[in-house]
Amino acid sequence: MLVCSSRLFSLIISHHPPPSCIRFPRQTFWSSLVSAASASKRLRSMDPPKTAEAPDIPTTKPPPTPSAESMSPAPTDAAADEEQPRLEGLLPGETVVKEGKAAILFPSANEVFYNPVQEFNRDLTCAVITEFARDLLAQRGVKVVVPGEKERVVVSLSEEANEADVQTEEKNGAEEPAVTVTAGEKCERGLRVLEGLAASGLRSVRFALEVPGLRSVTANDFSTKAAALIARNAQYNGVNHLLQASCRDASMLMYEMRGKKERYDVIDLDPYGSPASFLDAAVQAVSEGGLLCITCTDMAVMAGNSGETCYSKYGSVSIKAKYCHEMALRIILHSLEQRAGVYQRYIQPLLSVSVDFYIRVFVRVFTGQATVKNSASMKYSPATGPPVGPECEHCGQRHQLGGPIWAEPIHNLPFVQKVLSAVSGNPSRFGTSKRIEGMLSMVTEELEDVPLYYTVDSLSSTIHCNTPPLLQFRSALLHAGHRVSLAHACKNAIKTDAPPAVLWDIMRCWEKANPVKREKLSETSPSFKILASEPSLEACFTVREDANPQSRKRHLTRFQENPQAFWGPKARAKAGGGISTNLQDKRKKCQNKRKNQITDSSQLKDFPCMKRLSGTCELCCNQIKSDLT
Repeated sequence: MLVCSSRLFSLIISHHPPPSCIRFPRQTFWSSLVSAASASKRLRSMDPPKTAEAPDIPTTKPPPTPSAESMSPAPTDAAADEEQPRLEGLLPGETVVKEGKAAILFPSANEVFYNPVQEFNRDLTCAVITEFARDLLAQRGVKVVVPGEKERVVVSLSEEANEADVQTEEKNGAEEPAVTVTAGEKCERGLRVLEGLAASGLRSVRFALEVPGLRSVTANDFSTKAAALIARNAQYNGVNHLLQASCRDASMLMYEMRGKKERYDVIDLDPYGSPASFLDAAVQAVSEGGLLCITCTDMAVMAGNSGETCYSKYGSVSIKAKYCHEMALRIILHSLEQRAGVYQRYIQPLLSVSVDFYIRVFVRVFTGQATVKNSASMKYSPATGPPVGPECEHCGQRHQLGGPIWAEPIHNLPFVQKVLSAVSGNPSRFGTSKRIEGMLSMVTEELEDVPLYYTVDSLSSTIHCNTPPLLQFRSALLHAGHRVSLAHACKNAIKTDAPPAVLWDIMRCWEKANPVKREKLSETSPSFKILASEPSLEACFTVREDANPQSRKRHLTRFQENPQAFWGPKARAKAGGGISTNLQDKRKKCQNKRKNQITDSSQLKDFPCMKRLSGTCELCCNQIKSDLT
C-alpha cells in the first residue's frame, strides 16, 4: 500500500482488484513468507475428558448441580426463591456474574480474566454461530429451533426496496428436516466447538445454553485455576453433558486435532492481545467449511503505532491513518489467508467488525482451489512499476508504503442479512440486540468493493477549512455520479469509488464558499498546493434524499457511547490474583509523575538498595553520612 504523507490516499499492492485510485496491473502482488511456528510451552498435564462428565480437576468441592426446576425460567416474583439455592455453593470471595442465560462463579481476586465490555462480542458470536449451525445442519437433516424466534424474515435496508423493509423469506420447496434441536440439547449430528482461551468459561457456557445444534463444547485454558473454574461453572449451569473443561496449551491442543475426523467445526480464539501465535494451528484444526472466530485486541500494533511488530506477527506493515481500523481487519484476514495457503486451504470471510478497542472476524476455511476471485487460484507474476511517483500528485507529499492487506470484500452480505434478520426478529434474546442490529445494518450498506475509507474531518483538516456536513458531502459525490456509503468502523467515514481528484475538487468548491486565510498557509504545506489548483468540476451540495442511509433514518444504535467511565479493556489476570487496589487508583497514582519532580534528595530514596551493601550507591552513602553528622 502506498500512502502520501497527508494520509489521505492509499494504493493497495495486492493480488486483488485495487480501488479506483490505483493505477497498476491487476497481477501485482507483494507477499512475504509467513513461516508456521508454534511455541513449545511447558504443559501442565491434563488431558481433555473423553466423556461428558465433569473433568477431574483438583479444586474445592463444587456446588451441587442445580435441579431442573432451578434451571427453568421462573416468574419474577419467584426470582428470590430460585436464586437462594444457587448461592449456597459459593466459596468465600466468589460472586455470581450473569450474562445472557449463564450465571458464572467468579472469584474476587484477579486470578481468572473476565471482561464485561465483551458482552457485545459474545452476543454477536452466539448469533453468528447459530446461523452457521442452521445452514450447516440443514444439510445434515437437522432443523435448528431458537426459543422466541418467529417466522424467518429477510431484512432489507437497500434504498431501492421502498415498498417494504422486511420481506418474508421465500421457501425453496425443500422438505423439512425430520430432526429438530434446541439450545441446551446434545445433537449427535451437531457441531463440535472449541474455545481455545476460555478463562472463566463464560463464553462456552453461553454456547451450551443459547446455541442450538451442538454436539460438544471444549473450553480450554492453560491456567489450572481457570480450568477448575470452568468445570465448576459447567456443573453450576447444568451443562456437563455438553461442556468439557480442558487445561492444555491451545496451540498444542489444536495441532493434535488436525486429523480430518478430529477437527472442530467452530474454533473461537479471544486472547488477551494478539492471536498470531495460534493462527497456524487454528487453520489446520478447523473442519472443512468450518468457522473461525478470531479477536484481536492489540490495536496499538495493528493501527500503525508499531509497524515492525505488526509485520513480524501478521506479515503486513500497518499505517497510522484514519482508516486504521478497517486496515486492521484486512491485515488479519490477509494473515489468515497466507497461513491457510500453506496447507492448500483458503478462507471466505463471513463478517468482519471493528468495535470499541478490538476487531472481530468470522471466516470459513475450505480445502482445495478457491474460485477465480480468490487468491488460491491466482497466478502470481513479478510486478511492474513503480505504479506511482515518489510524491503525491495532489498534495506534493511523499508516499508511505504499507501492507499487503486483504483487498476482497470483508463481509458475506447474504449471511449478514440472515444474522440481522434473526437478531431483529428476536430482540429479547441478547442484551445488546439494538447495537447488533445497528452495526449489522451499517455493514449491509457498505460498498463491499471499495477498500478503506476517507474521513470528512481529515479532508477538511488538510486544507484548514471548516468541515462540511456529512449529508452535503455525500450529496456532492452522488451529484458527481459516484457511489458513496458510510462505514461501521468510523463515525465520519466515507466510502466511495470516486478518485482522489474528485474528492479534492469537491473540497476546493467547499473552500470557495467557506474561504480560508491563504496568506497564513505555508508554501510547502499540502493545503497550499491543493488550493493552488482550480477545481475541474462544479460541486453541488444540495442534499439528496438518497444521501441519508436507511440505518441513519431509522435512528439505529450505530455508534454507542460508553455506558460508564473507564470503559475499556480490564487488567490482565495474574496467576496468584492479588489485585487489592482499584485499577483507577493505580492510574491516578501514576498520573503527572514527571511534572512535579522531587528535587530534594532526601525524598528520592528512603529505603536501602542492593548497591548500598557494596558501598557503590552514592545516594545511600551520602544519606548515611548526613545521618551520622
